[in-house]
Amino acid sequence: MKRNGFTLTETLVVIVIIATLAGIAYPITTSLVGNAREAACLQKLRSIGIGFQAYLQDNNNRLPELAPGRTSKSQDIPVIETVLMDYVGGEDAFHCPADKKQFLKSGSSYGWNSTQNGQHISQLAFFGVKDRPELIPLVTDKEAWHPHGTNILYADSSSSNQLRFETKNRENP
Repeated sequence: MKRNGFTLTETLVVIVIIATLAGIAYPITTSLVGNAREAACLQKLRSIGIGFQAYLQDNNNRLPELAPGRTSKSQDIPVIETVLMDYVGGEDAFHCPADKKQFLKSGSSYGWNSTQNGQHISQLAFFGVKDRPELIPLVTDKEAWHPHGTNILYADSSSSNQLRFETKNRENP
């Protein structure tokens, strides 16, 4: 008499193969999703940079005076998400896809570098570095939730996940 079906050993081998493939695919999928969220976040920072350019045109090339961020949406203080809202097209511009908490709580996934408050765009300086807008950070992720660290919007409107700013060597100016 011949039986149809799989033996217990065959079934266990198939389960082990499926579990192994899932174990290999999960980290790859997680990494790809993280990289996609990071790229989307960098694009949102570029949009904020374009919003800053429009703001500068309307305000004699002076950056706004902003608080670094707020702890809740109910706080009535000037922050990037309130001052730049009309320049970026809506509140979603301030939501990094990797951020699961900060945006819901405060209204933005990003924080402002308040050392640049009220500065004329041609007179920016950061840690002794002047006249190098590509090295002066304006906006950063509030937390390092991306695979490669924190995303940064620089004063030249470029965004990157690489730290580009430097300090001026006081001994060799």
